[in-house]
Amino acid sequence: MRAVIIVVFILYKGFCVSKVQFIEIEEDRVDQRLDNFLTYVLNNVPKSRVYRLIRKGEVRINGKRAKPDTKLNEGDMVRIPPVSDAIKAVATVEPGQKLRQDLKAAVVYEDELMLAINKPSGLAVHGGSGLKLGLIEALRADRPEEKFLELVHRIDRDTSGILLIAKKRKSLVLMQDEFRLKKNLQKTYWCLVSGIWPSDINSVDAPLLRHEESQTGERRVSVHKDGKPSLTRFRLLKQFADCAWVEAQPVTGRTHQIRVHCQYAGCPILGDDKYQDAATQAIAHGLGLKRLFLHAVQIRLPHPIERTELTINAELDPRLQSLLTGLTAKES
Repeated sequence: MRAVIIVVFILYKGFCVSKVQFIEIEEDRVDQRLDNFLTYVLNNVPKSRVYRLIRKGEVRINGKRAKPDTKLNEGDMVRIPPVSDAIKAVATVEPGQKLRQDLKAAVVYEDELMLAINKPSGLAVHGGSGLKLGLIEALRADRPEEKFLELVHRIDRDTSGILLIAKKRKSLVLMQDEFRLKKNLQKTYWCLVSGIWPSDINSVDAPLLRHEESQTGERRVSVHKDGKPSLTRFRLLKQFADCAWVEAQPVTGRTHQIRVHCQYAGCPILGDDKYQDAATQAIAHGLGLKRLFLHAVQIRLPHPIERTELTINAELDPRLQSLLTGLTAKES
């Protein structure tokens, strides 16, 4: 992944926020809360500072004071005061040509409201936690003409497959509602797990608790009675000699849910450096697998505006597909 590091200042529509700015609200920001809008614009300014600016009346809408939860209307003029002392030069990574080409080729669905990308394994969905470049930052850099590009949801860095991006704020809100309510949303994953998948397990209903390792500070998830309710449905697709190809449909959306529920079922996912045991690691090594074998293969949800059911599919990485094809000879 080739990238060039450059130094930029916080910008919004080409302006550095080091003097009073007036921003006219466009259609994509209608009904957005003032505090959320400012957090987006002043993305390098602490939230406490943003709320202080509002509370002191330094931020105004159409010349009037406003509250943090004030909803914006099209044509509103928002006054943003100087915040130069809070602006820092920040290192940003400009996506290289290969990454740009890979992301273009990875688009599996697009219309005027949204797009779906078959995210490659190893690419984070956004920067942060030591990463200066994520998929969303790369997309924004490659599509400067798009005024609005926001993640609808997230998937793990090591997981590949479907990731939805909103191109309008109204589609973002509507699709995030579907993810929150989960009534008309269905996500399907494929994974290759170690061992013999238990014939009596077609779902795992086990609460998950997030915690940090005391020594490393690494984020982990485990089944725990004090955790949040978590449910994943499973279906065995094919059993091999020492591993199984399994379909997983998470009903809830907890961090690392499928990975931990597979571990709980006694069949960790191959290539999972967080949750695999020694036996699983040995199988993955024997297959030459160098990544997590977890792929978001399909998502079904209503189109944000048309409301017709939309089914989006993402093919397996050719290397994973080749691995599966090779396993057919080892079928027990």
